[in-house]
Amino acid sequence: MSDLNSRKSEFRTPRLIATALEPRSIGELGAHYASQRWLKKLPKGDGHSVIVFPGFLTSGLSTRPLRRLLRELNYDVHDWGFGRNIRFNPQFESEMQEMVREKSAATGEKVSLVGWSLGGVFAREIAREMPDRVRNVVTLGSPITGTDHVALLRPVFEYLNGPLNQEIKDRIETMGAPMPVPTTSVYSKSDGIVHWHGAVQTETSTSENIRVPASHMGMGVHPLVMYVIANRLAQADGAWAPFEAAGVFKYLLRQ
Repeated sequence: MSDLNSRKSEFRTPRLIATALEPRSIGELGAHYASQRWLKKLPKGDGHSVIVFPGFLTSGLSTRPLRRLLRELNYDVHDWGFGRNIRFNPQFESEMQEMVREKSAATGEKVSLVGWSLGGVFAREIAREMPDRVRNVVTLGSPITGTDHVALLRPVFEYLNGPLNQEIKDRIETMGAPMPVPTTSVYSKSDGIVHWHGAVQTETSTSENIRVPASHMGMGVHPLVMYVIANRLAQADGAWAPFEAAGVFKYLLRQ
């Protein structure tokens, strides 16, 4: 909770040293593949559907290692299916909601959403609009409390999508409001793209924050993040409980 209490004293933009160290994500990807034998022993799922949303400027290619692992852990895994994450408008939002509705209707069960960076913002907003279709949400380094924390990428987003209109600005102001479904926000104090306190949500009985030692670009493959995701998704529907790391992970992961 000390992290939450100190957020206001932090700068809103990532430290330059953190941004400069983002290339360490290459090593995190290597660690992901080197840990395959261990990763396959993570908690197995019950076969429910999971949709994975990529970050801004990336596509399903970036989430392929995560999706492959979740498939091996017995989930019905789906890429978001919209190619590269570049543009956003009401029609696109409607299409994403329809995708979730279709996956849920096909199985008769709620789906879980995992979103990396901007993909996590999309996942949360979809869950907020249709909680009857979403089981839980896990976000990875997502700017869930506004765009002030992504000063490096906001100009690029506005160049591609145009200036933020008042409706979007109003929604940004309420993005950090408590969610109607269980939500886990994974964040890193060494994130070089999204300042860490922009990725921290208000904790409630069904929302939590988990700190990991990952880069922003490597968060979707880091072995410790895989451990967290597998732990969160393995919970039975309606039986969500706060994360508790076991064994040595208590020292590697913080809440």
